[in-house]
Amino acid sequence: MSKIAFITGGTRGIGLGIAIELAKAGFDLAINGIRNREAVIPVLEELGSYGVQVDYIKGDVANKEDRKNMLSSVIERFGKINVLVNNAGIAPPERKDILEATEESFRYVLHVNLHGPYFLTQLFANQMIGLKQQNADDFFCIINVSSVSATVASINRGEYCISKAGIAMATKLWAARLGEFDIPVYEIQPGVIKTDMTSGVTAKYDLLFQNGLAVQPRWGLPSDVGKVAAAMATGSMPYSTGQVVQVDGGMTVQRL
Repeated sequence: MSKIAFITGGTRGIGLGIAIELAKAGFDLAINGIRNREAVIPVLEELGSYGVQVDYIKGDVANKEDRKNMLSSVIERFGKINVLVNNAGIAPPERKDILEATEESFRYVLHVNLHGPYFLTQLFANQMIGLKQQNADDFFCIINVSSVSATVASINRGEYCISKAGIAMATKLWAARLGEFDIPVYEIQPGVIKTDMTSGVTAKYDLLFQNGLAVQPRWGLPSDVGKVAAAMATGSMPYSTGQVVQVDGGMTVQRL
């Protein structure tokens, strides 16, 4: 029987990198985003070319009714869910020093990056518990995509860092709560990944990599993150619930 994965923010960047690797691994996919279906048809066709079923579910993870619709749509379309990938997230509308940042930006970023995934996990976790009780041999897991910003301070986007630090704690909380049901929860902390979100700072990070920003002197790619997610989703890390994998080319390795 096929495995089903739901990926928020799965039509571009890191989310698409994860979707491609899961499609290669044979997962049928439910992909979430906020764009209209017409805009993502090429992405859906690309994913479908791997011989898997693909559905698109439009919705905002920060919206309660949209979250409910995401779960009901997945179950209606596929009948179950094996893997939830909490990937969708935003950067602050403006990068501002924490001495000048606004409450509006703080609320907005945390609502999307932390509040939304937390309660989406609650919905999907309860569904997974019921499915696990029906079929103890089936594998279920939750994967949170956070950032090295969970531990590395960037004083011009404090709200983003705090949202990702919150996701890091949420990973531990859900891992602890779901352990009795044998549903592992993992976290991936990407470093500097080449996506449309980082396209505006290409020159800056090209220079930083040249000057030793990371042990591996290159940009990370969405596929680098996707390969780690695939290992988690396929059950290759069954005894590692609550663990964090940093996909940052060694950027956070302390060096003298």
